[in-house]
Amino acid sequence: MEAAIRHLKTRDPRLRVLIERVGPYSIEFREPTFATLVRSIVFQQLSGKVARVIYGRLESATPDGALTPKGVLRLRPERMRRLGLSRQKIAYIRDLARQTVKGKIVFEGLGALEDQQVIELLTAVKGIGIWTAHMFLIFALRRHNVLPSGDLGIRSAIRKIYGLPELPKPREVEELALSWHPYCTVASWYLWRSLDGQAGI
Repeated sequence: MEAAIRHLKTRDPRLRVLIERVGPYSIEFREPTFATLVRSIVFQQLSGKVARVIYGRLESATPDGALTPKGVLRLRPERMRRLGLSRQKIAYIRDLARQTVKGKIVFEGLGALEDQQVIELLTAVKGIGIWTAHMFLIFALRRHNVLPSGDLGIRSAIRKIYGLPELPKPREVEELALSWHPYCTVASWYLWRSLDGQAGI
């Protein structure tokens, strides 16, 4: 990681100031599993506190106490609704469970795929968009060069740090980040931390 920090500080003076202010890089990872991806779906558009409660209820409600595809499919949608999940998220989670059971998504094999292959595979699931795929690449598959250019936190941090008059568009984020490659994940983590927000899934 020293090489990544050195690269970013050399290539981008504003990032250098930010890195020195935030301190050591200490990203927290999760395992690249079905449960982790379900967790990211539950957390979409909810506060962390509420999402953690709902996810905990879902985990406890599964027949074996562990979040597995077969366990999810054994839960009736009405029961999942009573746990606090929206109808949309129930549909998303059940679609992910079905595709996993059918073998269309093999979590054990995702680590061997290129980033774009993972994105294409995951976004084929109902309710999983590019943002969720990016979060899975960063926090579960531990990829070092992922740039979630559409993430509001990233865009807000860039606006603040670079003194921009308005939020940059995703394409503008990508252009600004050209010098960060191949360590866009590290830069993204520091940008999130500059907002005092703990990003993750």
